[in-house]
Amino acid sequence: MPTVSMTVNGRAVTGEVEGRTLLVQFLREQLSLTGTHVGCDTSQCGACVVHVDGESIKSCTMLAQQADGTEVTTIEGLASNGGLHPMQEAFREHHGLQCGFCTPGMVMSAVDLLNKNPNPDEGEIREWLEGNICRCTGYHNIVKAIQSAAENMRG
Repeated sequence: MPTVSMTVNGRAVTGEVEGRTLLVQFLREQLSLTGTHVGCDTSQCGACVVHVDGESIKSCTMLAQQADGTEVTTIEGLASNGGLHPMQEAFREHHGLQCGFCTPGMVMSAVDLLNKNPNPDEGEIREWLEGNICRCTGYHNIVKAIQSAAENMRG
């Protein structure tokens, strides 16, 4: 079996994978990073979004072998020094979640948005989140959380 090596949440990892192993499977099953969710198996829901080399991707659309040599950040890797990332804190503060299943993907997508555009308007936020499905909230509080995080992250 092929071996893959990558940096995940700042830690070098190596593992053997079958050629068909998806990145989401490698993260969840071999690294026990279960914050990245598998929701639809068709790359439509966005629950599996992680960052690969700083870009948000749906980890159910990428083979683990394709991530060989990359830097991967999962929802578990956002928090630092025992504190939540500003986006995680904003989702908590503004109740940008209900059941929580979509939340990791929403947070990871939103962080990527703010890395690219630190001051998005509501329309830009809603457009960016089109690839992330929430079946509970109607997105109002998610948008408020992202706007709040944007303000906090700008300082």
